[in-house]
Amino acid sequence: MVEIIPLALPTSADAASLASFGREVRGLSPGELNQDEFQLVSDLLYQHGLLLFRNCHLPPAQQYALTKRFDPASETYGHGNNEVDQSKRSILHPYLKTIPAVPQVQLIGNGTVYGHEGIAQANLKHATHTISHKTVLSEDEMSKGYTRFFRWHIDAALYNLSPPKVTTLYGIQVPQGPKQTVRYDDGSGDELQVPVAPTAFVSTKTMFDMLSPELKSVAVRGRVKYAPHPYVWMSTAKLVNNGLAVETEGREVPYEELPPWEESKIKVHPMLWKNAVTGELHFQVHPTCAAEIYVAALPAHSRKEGELYPEGAHLTDLKEVRALLYQMQRPAIAPKFVYPHAWSEKDLIIFHNRGLLHCIVGTLSEDQVRVFHQCNLAGSDDPIGPSDDDIKKWV
Repeated sequence: MVEIIPLALPTSADAASLASFGREVRGLSPGELNQDEFQLVSDLLYQHGLLLFRNCHLPPAQQYALTKRFDPASETYGHGNNEVDQSKRSILHPYLKTIPAVPQVQLIGNGTVYGHEGIAQANLKHATHTISHKTVLSEDEMSKGYTRFFRWHIDAALYNLSPPKVTTLYGIQVPQGPKQTVRYDDGSGDELQVPVAPTAFVSTKTMFDMLSPELKSVAVRGRVKYAPHPYVWMSTAKLVNNGLAVETEGREVPYEELPPWEESKIKVHPMLWKNAVTGELHFQVHPTCAAEIYVAALPAHSRKEGELYPEGAHLTDLKEVRALLYQMQRPAIAPKFVYPHAWSEKDLIIFHNRGLLHCIVGTLSEDQVRVFHQCNLAGSDDPIGPSDDDIKKWV
């Protein structure tokens, strides 16, 4: 019998705000779904953003096949097959190891792993704030259990390839340890208690819903232009303390020093992506890869009093771009809106990559081995933005 039950939320969560977020699915084997079962899973995913399956057996080939069912025309890993392995300047390079027989699936985690799916030895590296943040916690603070978010993001190349529709994340070996406390260190005083090395998720539908009317008007009219090869571009820059933005210090790699790129392959996406099943709007912006913002002028005969950018705008100053995005996104990563998943071995999470932001969290020692398989596939199409009716409604 199939059971659909709400996720077990942490005590820090606002249960009302997360009432429709995420579901645990019992009674189905995700690697062996018939068509009716898959349709149920697909509908649930777009309605709730995240699905959890416990105690799964999911070899890499089955994980790839499952992920592909959500976008049958997709073929390659979200950043391109083997591309991350070969791009040593990318900030992603240290964290992803391609499964040789199934290059759409990546090995991620922490510690040294031997003889894994055709990989003789993999020295896995847990993504931690100490590598990427401008300021870091002291050894004494970390020894007391304090930690930070790493980098809030969506899974997407954001150059040449379209964003994946879903990501599947499968826990094979999960480290144990005491709970840690995430410090935001952004002046808010916010802290969040989390299990060891969780993955944190927030709904970008909630992110949009929380905006003021003036910012909703900007969002419904806004488009974001991403930098070419954004993960190389930002590789020399540092992040703010809560992992939601890049410090603007002029440290990005100049465009002329990036790997060869073409203007036609640069991605420009709407700020709001429409959910393919519910029709709801998600504020889906990768904050650390954004380079420019376009805001369309208000429609003719619209009320302009109190509106931001009523005549439209093209923001090219990185500090201004990042300040606007931060203002729009920061409220939704407050502790009460965050779901930090406490992993168990053989957990499978499928999440709507066009409807959430997620983040690696926590600090691990070298002997805390973490082994996961991740799969997402470059989309066969680009996200759809707001309709004319949406624009009329929100401006």
